[in-house]
Amino acid sequence: MAEPSTAVPRPGSDGPDGGEARTPPLRPAEYDPADYADCVLRSAEAAGVSPLLVLTVLYNEAYKPHHPLLERLWQWWKPEASFGVANMHRATFERVRRAHGLPERWQDLRDDPAFAVRAAALHLADLDRGLAERHVRRYTREELLALGYNAGERNMRAFARGVPPGPMARSYLRRFRSYRPRAAAVLADGRDRREDTGS
Repeated sequence: MAEPSTAVPRPGSDGPDGGEARTPPLRPAEYDPADYADCVLRSAEAAGVSPLLVLTVLYNEAYKPHHPLLERLWQWWKPEASFGVANMHRATFERVRRAHGLPERWQDLRDDPAFAVRAAALHLADLDRGLAERHVRRYTREELLALGYNAGERNMRAFARGVPPGPMARSYLRRFRSYRPRAAAVLADGRDRREDTGS
């Protein structure tokens, strides 16, 4: 039987994520990034990035358990592990925190999925600002941003100039391309439901 999802309110939150999102389930097989589609829409709009990009990145980052308890155990085993439903590393988070004046801490990513989605959207927007308008045609702009999310901004710029990605980045790109239709369907379904209810 599935563990019921609970909302995690963030006291004093006035950010675009609404301060509330479901806690990822304890059983990793029951985790679905689609549960965060509404949060993705709000955070992506506020950051000025594509919701499809953000949700597809969440699907790509769904390879490990995201329940806060499991992430604490993961950190005990691997202290520099990434946190939250978007798997953000500490150094990346600190750059986003400083750039956007966020009061939260890196550890808050594991306990607050809405904040993790917001931080990911802000990071993708930062990467977008750092990417030249012209780049090799082999990749779309969003594919380069996803590669930047995975491999870092410097590597993203190198890929944009035509430097071939290594095996891990190529694997990330393959998964990104394969998850994109699923993320698009989730967002379209959510849009249809909102139009039906008039919200």
